[in-house]
Amino acid sequence: MTTTSDSRHDRLTIGLSLAGTWLKGHSWRRPDSRVEDLYGTDLYVDLARRAEAAALDFVFKPDSLFVDPDGLAESPGFSSLDPTVMLAAIARETSRIGLVTTVSTTFNPPYVVARQLMSLHRISNGRAGWNIVTSLDGQHNFGVGEMPTAEERYARAREFTEVVRGLWRGYPAGSLLADREAGRYADTGRVEVLDHDGERFSVRGPLTVPGDPSGEVPLFQAGASPVGRAFAASVADATFAATPDLDAGVELRSDLRRRAAELGRDPDALRVLPGLSLFLGRTREEALALHREAHAHLDDARRYAAVEAVLGLDVSGLAPDARVTPELLPPADTPVRSRTHADLLRRLVERERPTVADLLHRPEVVGSAHWVVVGTPDDAVREIGERFAAGAADGFIALPGGSLGSLDLFLDEVVPALVDKGLFRDSYRGTTLREHLIPGA
Repeated sequence: MTTTSDSRHDRLTIGLSLAGTWLKGHSWRRPDSRVEDLYGTDLYVDLARRAEAAALDFVFKPDSLFVDPDGLAESPGFSSLDPTVMLAAIARETSRIGLVTTVSTTFNPPYVVARQLMSLHRISNGRAGWNIVTSLDGQHNFGVGEMPTAEERYARAREFTEVVRGLWRGYPAGSLLADREAGRYADTGRVEVLDHDGERFSVRGPLTVPGDPSGEVPLFQAGASPVGRAFAASVADATFAATPDLDAGVELRSDLRRRAAELGRDPDALRVLPGLSLFLGRTREEALALHREAHAHLDDARRYAAVEAVLGLDVSGLAPDARVTPELLPPADTPVRSRTHADLLRRLVERERPTVADLLHRPEVVGSAHWVVVGTPDDAVREIGERFAAGAADGFIALPGGSLGSLDLFLDEVVPALVDKGLFRDSYRGTTLREHLIPGA
C-alpha cells in the first residue's frame, strides 16, 4: 500500500517560465524589457542558458491559442512563438536543462502532438516535458462554435493522453537495431500498431519517430478544479498550480497526493509546483514600485470587470469598505471563465470576508491567482522555505515580474541562497528531465 510520506522530497524542484511575465501592463515600455526580441530565439536562448548555469530543473513555456486584438494596442498579451518550435531551437543551445512545452488537447490531433513531442525529446536527448492543458478559449480559431464543458474537455484529454502514450510505447527505442551486417534496421516484433478506436479518436499508428532511450516524456498538468485534480493525480509527474497563499498550497498538494495514492501511484512521484510571481528589488520599496507599475494599467473599471469574470459577482455597486461575504456569492455552478480561479476566490471570501477594496487587489483579480512575492531576495528565500517546510509545494515555477531585474535577482541571489540553505542542489546530478524531477529514477 502506498503512503503519503515525503521521503524523496528533500530538495526543491525549480523551473523558469519563458513567458514574457515581466512585460505585463506597461512594463514592456521599460528600456531594458527586450520586448523587441519577443518573436525571435536569442532572448529565450539567453534565458535558458542562464537558467542552466544556475542548474534549474527546467524552463517552461505556457501557451495560448487566442490573442485579443484590441489588447495588442497596449501590450503583447498572450501573443508568442509556438512553444514547441521555440524549445527545439533552445535544445541545440543547451545540454542539461529540461524543456517543458505546452500543448492543448482540446483542438490538436493526438498523432501530430505525439510526433512533435517525441521529436523534441530525441532532439534534446531526453529533456522534453509536456504540459497538458485543456484550452479555456480559442475555439473560433478551430471552427468550434462553443467551448466544450470542463468535463468534456478533460474526458477528451484523458483519451488524448492515452493515445499519445500508446503511440510512444508502440515504437520503442529498443526496437532499433541498425544491424548493417544482417541488414536489419529494426526488430519489427517490438513495433506495435496501436489501433485505437475510442469515443473521440481513431488512430492506427505506429508513430514515425521511435521513442527515446531515456523513456517517455514526463507529463505536467495545470488544472486545479476537481476534474483537473483527478486527471493530474492519474497521469502527471508534476503539476503547475495556482496557489495564492500557503493554505491553498497545503490543501492542493495534500489532495493531489491523496488522490494519487488512492489510484495506486506513489504520491512522491507527483511534484506540486505552484507559479511564483516575483517582483524583486534591492529594497522592498523598489519591489513595491515595480508591482504598482506592472498593474497601473488596471483602473477600477477593469478590476470590477475582472472580479465579475472570475467570480460571477458584480461588486461595482458596493462601497470600497463593504465586506464581500459568502451570502453575496452566486451559486457555485454559475458559468465563469475558469472554475479553478473561481474556486480559489470563493474560498477566500468564505474564509476572510474581504472588503471590496481588498478584493480588487487580489492576485486572482489583478493577476493569474499565482503565489506572489513582492520584496527583496531575502523575502523570497524566506517565503519559499516556509512553503516547502509546510508541505505547500515541492518547488515552483518562477515567473519574473515588473522587469528583467527580477529575473537577475532571482538567478543571482535567490537560487544561490536556496543552495546555501540546502534547499536546492548546486549542480546537475543527471542529464534528463526525468532524472531532474525524480533523483535516482
